[in-house]
Amino acid sequence: MTEPAHPRGQRYGFEAFDCAPALRLEAHERVAKLQIDALNARLDRIEELIERLERRLWLAVYGVAAVILAQAFQSVIQATP
Repeated sequence: MTEPAHPRGQRYGFEAFDCAPALRLEAHERVAKLQIDALNARLDRIEELIERLERRLWLAVYGVAAVILAQAFQSVIQATP
């Protein structure tokens, strides 16, 4: 006696199995996810470094502005008797 066919072409009583192309696709998806996660981690570290560099740059700008203002103030103090 023959078994009835399953709607997707599989027969009852047999387990579905993964074929090689599907396994390769799953492996590729896992590798791609790992690469994207690593890339995101690197981007986060780069963003942190850029923020620290920006803080240092603004500190330098404020320092230069303070020196210029101090020199201007000193020249005004020396010019007035």
